[in-house]
Amino acid sequence: MTREGSSMAEAIANGQTSLGIELGSTNIKACLVGPDHQVIATGSHGWENQFVDRLWTYSEEAIWAGLQAAFAALRADVEKRHGVPLTRIGALGFSAMMHGYLAFDAAGKLLVPFRTWRNTNTERAAAELTGTLGFNFPLRWSASHLYQAVIDKEPHVADVAFITTLAGFVHWRLTGRKVIGVGDASGMFPIDAATHDYDAPMLKRFGEMVAAHRPGLDAAALFPKVLVAGEDAGALTAEGAALLDPTGKLQPGAPVCPPEGDAGTGMVATNAVAPRTGNISAGTSIFAMVVLEKPLTTVHEELDIVTTPAGDLVAMVHCNNGASELGTWAGVFTEFAKAIGAKADANAVFGALFAAALEGEADGGGLIAYNYLAGEPITGLTEGRPLVVRTPGSRLTLANFMRTQLYAAFGTLSLGMNVLHGEGVKLDSMFAHGGMFRTAGVAQRLLAAAIGAPVTVGDTASEGGAWGIAVLAEYLRSGAGKGLGDYLAERVFASAKLDVAKPDPADVAGYAAWLKQYEAGLAIEKAAAEAIS
Repeated sequence: MTREGSSMAEAIANGQTSLGIELGSTNIKACLVGPDHQVIATGSHGWENQFVDRLWTYSEEAIWAGLQAAFAALRADVEKRHGVPLTRIGALGFSAMMHGYLAFDAAGKLLVPFRTWRNTNTERAAAELTGTLGFNFPLRWSASHLYQAVIDKEPHVADVAFITTLAGFVHWRLTGRKVIGVGDASGMFPIDAATHDYDAPMLKRFGEMVAAHRPGLDAAALFPKVLVAGEDAGALTAEGAALLDPTGKLQPGAPVCPPEGDAGTGMVATNAVAPRTGNISAGTSIFAMVVLEKPLTTVHEELDIVTTPAGDLVAMVHCNNGASELGTWAGVFTEFAKAIGAKADANAVFGALFAAALEGEADGGGLIAYNYLAGEPITGLTEGRPLVVRTPGSRLTLANFMRTQLYAAFGTLSLGMNVLHGEGVKLDSMFAHGGMFRTAGVAQRLLAAAIGAPVTVGDTASEGGAWGIAVLAEYLRSGAGKGLGDYLAERVFASAKLDVAKPDPADVAGYAAWLKQYEAGLAIEKAAAEAIS
């Protein structure tokens, strides 16, 4: 074993590490880092949401089985790479897809299946909250889900004693603390940037709206306590350690950082927590986070106002549909390769398809694609139907097809970003992360054209939010006295390898022409959703 390897094994044995686990839409990722924030080991577990009773959900059993599987894979990777068992952790943290609705009774029993961010059944609630409170309440926010359940007079509301997000739920079960990071909390209910807590006047008015339908229900008391990055959020209990690691080898007692949402961990993973910076995270959903210099002047339904894990205001453009359709088409081409006897794994297929996209015409050759597997609030659609549309004069080639599929992943996002530009919000740089950016220079270049700003991809992009929450755990362990922005700049990203793609004028012009057709063709998408059940 090399001196470096021996030092790493010693750090693992002595618990000088931090662990981050993020429950994403299609994968649960675990990432272990050392004191220098470098990745020591990783583990993952694939899972998929289920459409049950017309609602998107993950079962409680799937949550725990997935966490255990991801941790087991991480532990195996530690032993394989470093030759030591993983029994101690210096600090840990949990993050997950934001928003949604997990409701519990006073005994801690889950009252209804987890309702994820992907559900769009909260239209009436979101509209009433937005209109009455003068703040944009998206359909997926926890407050919208709660209020919809109240006005629908759902039976379980009579027993609700606590609501939280997926990250908050996992944290609660493993630490016993009903707390939440401010970034994740800002996807439950509006946050006051001055207090880094729920907006008190708005929460009072929300409580009155709930009580008008359900007298006696104290809505304000249902939310978890808000914490900012670096604050004490409890420690891993013996029960929590056994839940995460049923083998019994993991020792309890490690401090746990405030649980965060995937938007916040994405900002950390891309060093995008300062004003005029932002990030874009692409997975099953795709969203942009832009740190604001000042509050926006107008309420925009296309924009969420959330916060960084430190509590600074952020404009969030969230699209329900991201890279899933790309993955589906890659699967089709992989099947075709096998059918003709070619040897091609998924990575090779993705690489070939993305490379082809760069050869496509700047406007996609007249092709239009919609990646709408689910409804899309920004464009006013409650359900989605993936489509490829062309005219007889369109040039259907592999290159144009793939460029159009990549454009489709960014189309709705562009519409939301245009609203920000209209507010005069300036961007110096956008950092991108997610699996679609692993193929160097392709999605990154086309995204720069789509948003009209430089796009940076770092050498941490592939680990994404799991690494981001691991960094927040390490910040809890060793960042005392430093602000989060300074900590990231000085201790985490000072020597990071970054690749910057500036907008290419030809791509910008071609994308603008494509987007005009895309926006006009939304009527086709709406008709498809209405006609095809």
